[in-house]
Amino acid sequence: MNELAERCGKSKRTIYRWEGGETRPDKLAVDMLRELAGGYDFITENQSKFNFIDLFAGIGGLRAAFESIGGRCVFSCEWNKYSRKTYSANFDCNHPFAEDIREVSLDDVPQYDVLLAGFPCQPFSIAGVSKKNALKQPHGFECKTQGTLFFDVARFIDCHRPAVFLLENVKGLLSHDKGRTFGVIMDILKNELGYNVDYKVINSKGYLPQNRERIFIVGSRNIEFSFNDMHVAPPESGPVLKTILHPEDGTEREEPPYTIGENAIVAEKYTLTERLWRYLQDYSKRHKAKGNGFGFGLVGPDDTARTLSARYYKDGSEILIRQAGRNPRRLTPRECSRLMGFDNAEKKFIIPVSDTQAYKQFGNAVVVPVVEVVASYIKPLIVDSGSVGSNEPFQLRFPEKRLTVNV
Repeated sequence: MNELAERCGKSKRTIYRWEGGETRPDKLAVDMLRELAGGYDFITENQSKFNFIDLFAGIGGLRAAFESIGGRCVFSCEWNKYSRKTYSANFDCNHPFAEDIREVSLDDVPQYDVLLAGFPCQPFSIAGVSKKNALKQPHGFECKTQGTLFFDVARFIDCHRPAVFLLENVKGLLSHDKGRTFGVIMDILKNELGYNVDYKVINSKGYLPQNRERIFIVGSRNIEFSFNDMHVAPPESGPVLKTILHPEDGTEREEPPYTIGENAIVAEKYTLTERLWRYLQDYSKRHKAKGNGFGFGLVGPDDTARTLSARYYKDGSEILIRQAGRNPRRLTPRECSRLMGFDNAEKKFIIPVSDTQAYKQFGNAVVVPVVEVVASYIKPLIVDSGSVGSNEPFQLRFPEKRLTVNV
């Protein structure tokens, strides 16, 4: 154990995780193990069935789902330093971990079978478009810093020719620019890149107590693919908020002080101040008087929440939890982790960042159980297609100027 840890440059904790089957050793460690075993070959108990890369990785929601079906991540890319911190705290990263996808050399990416990418959604989301319109800024493909990043995903696909890709984005992608943005994306994936492509909008409400609709786009290189036979849990059958809220019996605590009540366990800082609560109520009244639907979302343990967004850190207005005799409160970061499906029976997700960063990260993340359903459905495409391990590269077919096209 000591010799292997020293020769591989790994900690004993990492070696124990290999031994316990929690993670898979990298190639260097496998070679060292073979050498120490006297040259005998071996197969690890949890040997992966396929390799994948994780682009715009965030805090690893897509990765968690695809590891659950036997995949092994061989490359990650995420530009936000706080997200990289959370990602690295929860996943082994014994592989290249890039920051800016625009600076990645495709020749340096390890061979992979599946490409995962939750490319930035802000240019296409309702909130993102509204904000950029108000600031008189471009959005969609005209957004130079984010909208064109889809074309970097296309660059990866065209160069490496993975057997399967999965792209995730907000539902608003379908209607952005009267559908023209989505039309360009599908044209590139189907006609320029030559993949069999289908998509589906799934509401996480059937799996977790949150009304959150996202589009999943799947492409297969060799096999016709359709979402038609995929079973999705109906929204009305989903759980309610009490399944993710902190219990009121004192069995779990966040951080002190606990001054809300005798049996309360949520820290005082999560309860809205009188000033903020009054502001949100006045704000809601003004917009209702104008016929607008803007306002806070006040919910209880038997309700379903609105969509958790990256702006939740500002005032928590979209999901406020009722408290008897007190102002409502925000969700805690741990509750957000549960609401997004990162916490499960086997593992408690590590949150190594501030509340502000945690709220941003969970608001931008995918709902893990939903991706697990999609991953399980497309697994036969990956392992039975005959394409795994044979992703030969070929020349990019659409001109470089397409990367900054305005639509």
